[in-house]
Amino acid sequence: MKYVIIIPDGCADEGQPQLDGATPLQSAATPAMDEIARRGIVGRSNHTPVQFEAGSAVANMSLLGYSPYQHYTGRAPLEAAAQGIELGEFDWCIRCNLVTIEDQHLTSFTAGHISSVEAQQLLHGAQPQLAQISAQLEFIPGVSYRNLLLLRSDGQLASPFSIDTRTTPPHDLSDKPIAADFPRGPGSELLCQIMESSMEWFADHPVNVLRRQNGQVPATNVWLWGLGKRPKLESFQSRHNIRGAMITAVDLLRGIAALIGWDRIEVPGATGYTDTDYAAKGRYAIDALQQYDLVCVHIEAPDESSHEGDLAKKITSLEEIDRHIVAPIMNHLDQSGQDYRILITPDHPTFLRTKTHTHGDVPFAICGTGISPDAFENYHEANAAISDICFPLGWEMISQFLVDQPVLTGQMN
Repeated sequence: MKYVIIIPDGCADEGQPQLDGATPLQSAATPAMDEIARRGIVGRSNHTPVQFEAGSAVANMSLLGYSPYQHYTGRAPLEAAAQGIELGEFDWCIRCNLVTIEDQHLTSFTAGHISSVEAQQLLHGAQPQLAQISAQLEFIPGVSYRNLLLLRSDGQLASPFSIDTRTTPPHDLSDKPIAADFPRGPGSELLCQIMESSMEWFADHPVNVLRRQNGQVPATNVWLWGLGKRPKLESFQSRHNIRGAMITAVDLLRGIAALIGWDRIEVPGATGYTDTDYAAKGRYAIDALQQYDLVCVHIEAPDESSHEGDLAKKITSLEEIDRHIVAPIMNHLDQSGQDYRILITPDHPTFLRTKTHTHGDVPFAICGTGISPDAFENYHEANAAISDICFPLGWEMISQFLVDQPVLTGQMN
C-alpha cells in the first residue's frame, strides 16, 4: 500500500462576496481534487482545539496523528528540529520574524519577503548587541523572514519564561496596531527589550539601506513569538509501521518530520510562497513513492495568499496545486497497479477577510483502496459541512486513513 497526503496549507475559507458567497476552493478549477471526492469520501476534521492558538504547528501535528494535548510544547522548537538544533532540557527556543513596523502598525510580517541572505546579514550584525543583553541568547538565521532565537541554559539559573508566557503571531497582526500585542507574562520584559532594541540595530544596516534605495520595505524589527522547550514525539514508523517522507519548503514541517522520524526531501525551486515550483514538488513526490510507503506534500502558497488578503492569488495557488501536484500523483498511482490511498486536507482555515488562521473544521477527501464512495462529487467546505464523516479530535483521522480496511462511515467521535 502506498499513501499520499497533500496539505494545501490554509486553503479552507469562508464564502466570499466577490464569488457570490462561494469559497476560493469552490471557485477554483480543481478537477483532480474533485476526482478524489468523486471516487472516495468527503468529510471534515478539526486540528485546532480552542485551548491552543490556531497555528500551523498545532494543526499539522494533529493532522499527522499527534495530539497537541500530549505533544505540543511550542512552535519554535519544531523549527529548531528542522535545522538539526539540539535543545537541552532547560533551553528555550523562540520564533524570530523579521517584520516591518510603521507608525506602530505591522505593515509586513515578512519584511517584504526578505531574502535568506539578507536576514542572515541582519541577524549576524545584531548578534554582538544581543549578547550584551545576555550571553545566553543567540540568533539562528533560517529561511527568509522565518528565524529563531535561542536561550541556552544549564538549569542553574531560573528560566525567565514559562508556559504562561504569552506572545502573538505577527501574521495575526497584518496592517493592525501592535501596541496591545507585545509579549506578556513571565520573561516578557526580556522579549520586549530585544524587539524594541532591534529597531536601533537594524535602522542603518547596509541591508536596509539598500532595500530602501531599491524601493523595498526594510526589516525594521524582530518580532518574537511561539516560544517553547524541546518536544518528545514517538516515531511515525513505530506507531504505524510505515516509512514516511516530507516535501515542504517550511521549517515547521521539516521539524515535525525530523521529530517523527521521516526523511525530508528538498525540492529545488520550492520557496514556501506563491512563486514555488509546484510541478517540481509533484515530480519529486512521484519519485519518492518508489522508496517510501508514505509521502506528504505540503504547500504553503494558499496560506500566504490569505495572509496577504489576495483572493485571486489564493485561487491560482489552488489551481496550480491541482494541476501540477494532485493530478500527476493521481495519474501515477492509477498507472502503478499498486494499492494506494490519497488524502487531501488543509491543516487549518485561513480567512482572506481576517488575513489570519482561525479555529474550526477543515474539509478532507480520501480515495483509494478499500474506500467506498459516498455521494459527493466535489471537494470543498460546503460538502464537508454536511458530511456524516467528522473527526472533532482531528488527530484520530490519520489512523482511519492508514488502516488496511474501509474508512468507517457515519459520525466519528
